[in-house]
Amino acid sequence: MSEFVVAAKTSDIPPGGKFCTEVEDRFVVIVHLGDEYYCLDDVCTHDGGPLGEGELDGFCLVCPRHGAKFDVRTGEPTLMPATEPTAKHEVRVEGDSVLVRING
Repeated sequence: MSEFVVAAKTSDIPPGGKFCTEVEDRFVVIVHLGDEYYCLDDVCTHDGGPLGEGELDGFCLVCPRHGAKFDVRTGEPTLMPATEPTAKHEVRVEGDSVLVRING
């Protein structure tokens, strides 16, 4: 398992917002909902679309291509056409830094 690395500043991601970046050669999207931050691979498992370009719908990120939804807390799909989860990564906040550890 990788180490935690700084992926963003808290000021980059307002509450209810998202931020796309690259961590250890993986494109990820970091979401800030309430007091929590979540990180998923920036890829729809249906067709490889960029999830980070989609809108948030509650705790779901909606793929802009075909409307598949993924729960940002788990990476699990909640609406077809996606049937496989996207990878979820660990997040922690230290001061004004958002750190991510890539899983798998």
